[in-house]
Amino acid sequence: MNIFRFCGDMFHLVSIIVLLLKIYATKSCSGISLKTQELYALVFLARYLNLFTVVISVYNTVMKVVFIVTSLAIVYCMRWHRVVKRSYDREIDTFKYEFLVLAAFLLALVLNDKFTFFEIFWAFSIYLEAVAILPQLVLLQRSGNVDNLTGQYVFFLGAYRGLYILNWIYRYFTEPHFNGWISCISGLLQTALYADFFYYYFISWKNNSKLQLPA
Repeated sequence: MNIFRFCGDMFHLVSIIVLLLKIYATKSCSGISLKTQELYALVFLARYLNLFTVVISVYNTVMKVVFIVTSLAIVYCMRWHRVVKRSYDREIDTFKYEFLVLAAFLLALVLNDKFTFFEIFWAFSIYLEAVAILPQLVLLQRSGNVDNLTGQYVFFLGAYRGLYILNWIYRYFTEPHFNGWISCISGLLQTALYADFFYYYFISWKNNSKLQLPA
């Protein structure tokens, strides 16, 4: 554990809290992609298959449970909560994410640290997480205007990935046998996907105006 990873985990946790706050306080999921949330739920379920067989620390186990439970709770609310589901932007959340899942799984079969059940699904979760934000970004571009809580959610999610890059750099220079090439490459790709959003987020912050993305 280092300060970059800890801060990254906290930013990730804050992004989830912001999203849950939006859903439970406003009873609305407008501007949120259900497809992205389903991909994240799949990411955490695949990554933490060893939840009950490998215990690294209490902190690690608690964070695993939190990510799994919250991701499933968000999907549940957007799909089945009688009030929240009414605000779901079904007409513009049409990204074909099945191709992302298939591509990530095929890549995990070819590029992995070890050809074992847990390692393949771990690699699959890393590759899938790298592109899981795509449906959300496409939805925001199609809708144009981004409400404050949705903008904060995506910002903290992107900041989490940025901090994890610093975490990998730190580990590369401090751990003699660090081997995280799968995480590093996927993390760089994922962070690059946020570049356009961060640009317009900074512009809106600088001008103290509402965040708007180009169609």
